[in-house]
This record gives sequence, C-alpha cells and structure tokens, in this order.
Amino acid sequence: MPDTTARIVSLRAAGTCFVVELSEPVPRVLHWGPDLGELSGEDAAALVLTAEAAVLNNAMDAPRRFTVWPTEAEGWSGTPAHAGHLAGTAAAPRLHTLATSSRQEPGGGGELTIELADDTSGLDFTLRYTLDPSGVLAVATGVTRRGGADPAPYDLSQVTTLLPLPRRATELLDFTGKWSRERSPQRRPLNHGTHARELRRGKPGLDSPYLVTVGTPGFGFRDGEVWAVHLAWSGDQRYLVERLPEGAGTHAAVLGGGELLRAGEIRLGPGDSYQAPVCHYAWSDEGLDGLADRFHTLLRNRPTHPRTPRPVILNSWEAVYFDHDLDRLLRLAERAAEVGVERFVLDDGWFSGRRSDHAGLGDWTVDPVVWPGGLTPLVDHVRALGMEFGLWVEPEMVNLDSDLAREHPDWVLGPAAGVGPAARHQHVLDLANPDVWEYLLDALDGLVEKYAIGYLKWDHNREVHEAVHGPADRPTAHGQVTALYRLLDTLKERHPGLEIESCASGGGRIDLGILSRTDRVWASDCNDPVERQAIQRWTAQLLPPELIGSHVGPATSHTTDRFSTDTFRLATALFGHAGIEWDITGCTPQELARLTAWTALYREVRPLLHSGRTVRADLEDAVLLHGVVAQDGASALYAWARVATSPEGQWGRVALPGLDPGSRYRIRVRTDLGEPSWHQTGGPAWLTAALDGWVTLPGTVLAVAGVPMPTLNPDQAMLLEVRRTG
Repeated sequence: MPDTTARIVSLRAAGTCFVVELSEPVPRVLHWGPDLGELSGEDAAALVLTAEAAVLNNAMDAPRRFTVWPTEAEGWSGTPAHAGHLAGTAAAPRLHTLATSSRQEPGGGGELTIELADDTSGLDFTLRYTLDPSGVLAVATGVTRRGGADPAPYDLSQVTTLLPLPRRATELLDFTGKWSRERSPQRRPLNHGTHARELRRGKPGLDSPYLVTVGTPGFGFRDGEVWAVHLAWSGDQRYLVERLPEGAGTHAAVLGGGELLRAGEIRLGPGDSYQAPVCHYAWSDEGLDGLADRFHTLLRNRPTHPRTPRPVILNSWEAVYFDHDLDRLLRLAERAAEVGVERFVLDDGWFSGRRSDHAGLGDWTVDPVVWPGGLTPLVDHVRALGMEFGLWVEPEMVNLDSDLAREHPDWVLGPAAGVGPAARHQHVLDLANPDVWEYLLDALDGLVEKYAIGYLKWDHNREVHEAVHGPADRPTAHGQVTALYRLLDTLKERHPGLEIESCASGGGRIDLGILSRTDRVWASDCNDPVERQAIQRWTAQLLPPELIGSHVGPATSHTTDRFSTDTFRLATALFGHAGIEWDITGCTPQELARLTAWTALYREVRPLLHSGRTVRADLEDAVLLHGVVAQDGASALYAWARVATSPEGQWGRVALPGLDPGSRYRIRVRTDLGEPSWHQTGGPAWLTAALDGWVTLPGTVLAVAGVPMPTLNPDQAMLLEVRRTG
C-alpha cells in the first residue's frame, strides 16, 4: 500500500484520538474514538483503504465520503455544515482546501487547522480542532466573507459542527427539565432520521440538552462506550444526532451542534466574519463517569478555574426575600458567622424601588429609603465578622415600572410595534445597544468599586423572545449574547479578583461559554434534597462539584413544600460548592450545632471533593450511591442515599466505585451530621462496626465483591469515608 503518512493527521491524548486525512478537495474524518496508537505508514494506508464505503444501488456512482465540512457536493443528504445564500444565489457551495497546519503536544493533544474556501459565495472557512490533554476535542469554526467580493451580503442561516459515530453507538441520552427540575435525563434508541433539539429561549434554558450523548446499548455511569457533544454558547442552540440509511461515509451516524441563527441575523458583507460557538466533543469507554472525568479535567486545567478554597456561602433570599431590614440582616450575618459561613450574599431587594418583583429592575442604585446609609453598614459588619460580601444583580433585565424604562423606553428589547408579554413582570434590555451596555458597565463597576464587592450573583429570570431592535426590527439574539460576554469580560478585567455566579431562574444558563467568564453556577432554585440529588447528579456530568452551587434550605422546601430532615439536607448540599439558603436566626440550638458541624465537615473534605474524581454507581432510582475519589486513590467520600421506597428489602452487595481492588482500605460512617433513619432493626455487621470507628477491608471486597448496604427510610443519606492503608 502507498505511504499516506504525510496526509494523515492524528491527534492523540488520554486514550482517545481524532484522525483526519488531508484529502482533496476537502479533508475527511477517518476516526474519532479510542486511541489507535502511533500510526505507521502501513497503518495509515490501511486506515485510508478502509475509509472507502461501498457503492450502493440507486445511489451515487462513487463512494460517499464524510468530510470535515459535509455538503451536497459530496452526495451528503444529511444536515449540511453550513447553509445560506447571496441574494438568492450561491446556494450550492463547492469547497476546496486553501491550507492546513497541525501541531502535536509532547504531553498529549494538539491542534489541526484547516482553511477552506467557496469561490461561488466568496466565503472562507477556518476549522480549528484542538485536542486537550484531557481528551476533550474542541472544534472552533470561523466564516469570513472575502474583501472585494460582491457587495451584496451573504445571509448565513446555519453553521453546524459534525463528527461521525460508529454503528455500535445506538442509544441516545440528553436532558430536559423545567424550573426546579433541571437536567432530567431522557433516553431513546437512535433510529433513522434526525434527532434535533432546538432552543429559542435566548439562553440554554431549563430544558437544555446540556450534553448530548450517544453510546453502546445500556451504557451507564461505570461502563459502556459513549460519544458526547456540548455547545459552549449562552444563547439559542441546536443539537442534532443524525442517522441516514446510507450512513456517513463508512460511519453510521453524525453528532453535532451549533448556534441556532435567526433569519437575517448574520449577514456577511465583504470583510465581515462570523465566529461559531465552540463545540466540545468527548469519547469514553468507561461510561458516563469516564466522560465526566474528561470534562472535569478540562475545566480544572483552565487558567481561570477557581484556585482558592470554595467558601461556605449564606445567600439571603430564602432568609428574608424582599424584607431588607438592616437590623434583621445584621443578626443574620452574625448568626452566619457563628455557624462558619465565609461569604455573605445580599440577594434581590436592595436597589431603588425594589419592594417586590414588579418594579425597580434596571435602577442599579441602592434604595435610599430602605438603606439610608447605603450598603456600607451591612458590608462593614459582614467584613468585621470575617466574611466576604457578595451582591445579587440581574443586569440584562428591566421592569417597565422603573426610572430606567421611563427615561429610555427604547432601551427595552423588542419590536417597534411594542414589547410583548412580561415574564416575572420584567422585560429584557437591549445589550447590543452601546448606550445600554455602557450604562450597565458603569453601574456595575461603580457598585463593585464602592463596596469592594468580591462576588456577584448574576441572575437572568426570563426567556428572551422577540430579540429584535431598531425601527426595522433587526434580529439581535446573537448580538445579545456577545454583548453579555463583553460586559462580563470587561468587568472582570477591571476587577481581577471578582467572582461571578451564573444564575438563570436556577440552572437555566449553564454552558461552557458562560463558565469561561464566571466562577460557578446555581444548579437550581430548588433546594429540596430529593430533587437536588438528581439535579446535582446530572449537572456533574459536565461540571466538577466546586462549580455547582449546592445550598441547604429550611426543613420545608419553598419550591416543593416537602419536609425533610436536616441530616438529609446537609448531606446532599455537601457535594458541591456548599452554602445556606435559610433564615438561620430562627434555628434551634440543635439545628445551629448541626449546621456548625456541617460547615466544619465541608471545610475538612472540600480539598477532596473539589479535586477528586466524581463516581456514581448504576443502581435503581430509589437509591443512589455517589462520591468523590482522590486522584491518587488514597481517600474517598461517598453518600448512600434513599429518595423513595422500593420493593427490595435488601440491596445485596454494592461495590464502591472508583477504588483500587489491589489496595486495602479503612472505612467508617461519618456521623457528624447525625445518623440517618433506618428501615431495619440493625446491621449489616460491617456497618455496625463502622459506626463506631474504622473497619479495614480489602479493595477486592469494597470495589469488586461489594458490601451489603443498609436499608434507609426514604429521604435519608449516610456518609462513608474511605482511606487507603499503608
């Protein structure tokens, strides 16, 4: 076979690889998935030889190919990589390669850049594939209209990044949800046709697909081969998995995503460019936990990833709501400091005219009636108690009952015919308007500067509909997001130590685009521990625990009205960036003692929780076993939780995931938060001993054979600490 090594690029890292043949006129994808090793000339030639599919009956007279930029010119009948037109013409692109370059990193990973051109439309395309040492493949795409081209604008309606899937990937997992029930998983078989998820909410939304995963049948947390994509974009989105009867070259299906562009939004004149959001792809042969580990490693290796210990937070919302009484808040701060809180956050209600959610949004000045001395008395008191001070803001929104809306009605985003219906009594500001953008930057900059604020809880409490502006109703959904990014970037440049939380009615804006500019997310407005067990479990499919806000609330949840014990609530909130959402001035001495023990436990275990590997067992929905194992395997913390009753009386032996079968371990039950309520009269024997102290067991028992687990009553959790001996 001829030597094809020179035209084969293989990016390899952490047991995965991405292989492209620099063929003409457009390079094609040969492989994405398990590492094929260092390809010799003979190996590369074999891969190219086997990349030719059969010529089918009643089909093209040449084998179909799946290229890096699939179009109908190659006989591709699926979703094209891009779509658009030049004043009704140039709708059949014929691309060719302009240039390619690649580099390999010594420690794994590398980059491949491919430059393509379509002379008919005058468009140039740049594809940049970057394989991180974690094994996550980032694909960035840019589209540029050449200078000197036809002055008529090219209307770009779609750019979609697509990678191939093998025939064995036949089961699909993505997510849906609603307020207080985000990231609810849904599975289905991958059949012929297009499975598309389109989001027109101006943000990923509470029903975000989040991480679209396709895998071998029955894949779980601990096993199965999986391929996944995440779109790093905080606006309208489109994900798809597509399987055609004729396949995709020698591949069976494709997986992809891109920004959902509104009609007429991206019009490229000569010299104009469009940068598509980055798509992050990952493969794992160790199930969903292996996939999560890749993304957690990617995020933790970012230069902007939080490096300081994640402080215990008290957020004032569920403690006082809009009742901003200084004396009450001073007492709340004092009690917070007593139980071990490290950051006090003043939520909604502090700014001008804000006595309810009907008015005040947009007027980012401290209310002189409620706060005659400004925020200084509270801020100074919080700092004197040894805590950081944070503040809630919702800069992108406006109430029509506000000075800002009355003075600048044209700053409200919407059609010239008038704004549409309110949501939560509010509308959206036109961030793409330079005057609006400057106003918000000045207001936020002034607040942060005046009060030396170290933390902003940045909210976004409605969907963005009719995202048009100006007398001609020009679409600006894309511009709204890029303006938000510039606002966040500029604010952080001016205040390098500032941390920002992404909140959007809870977990409605969680994506790697917003997280490249923020420091954590609010997973959900729901602090009910039953719901939170599931929400945090699946939020962790993409994000490590230290980026996930997890607060303990009062005994009766304000979102579900369900009562739960403090032991269960505290154990649930431990596995994240922990905080309190509760009027703890009304707590009993016993509750305060348990809160204090909880914050002490969190400070003890957060080095492990915020650096280790997240692991989850594949069990029935009534019980959950999840935990974090240190990267070196020397320690672990698990939660055994029951969220509902079940017919089973005994669970039998359950293996603790992530431990080394060849090691020996000590294990004990952490009772700092109290014992759970048992649905049994005693045992198992090992557990009885572990409640009194350390029990030594071999890894073969803990990680392979498993140990019999106790039967808990519903809405209960037990913490297990494991340490390697020797």
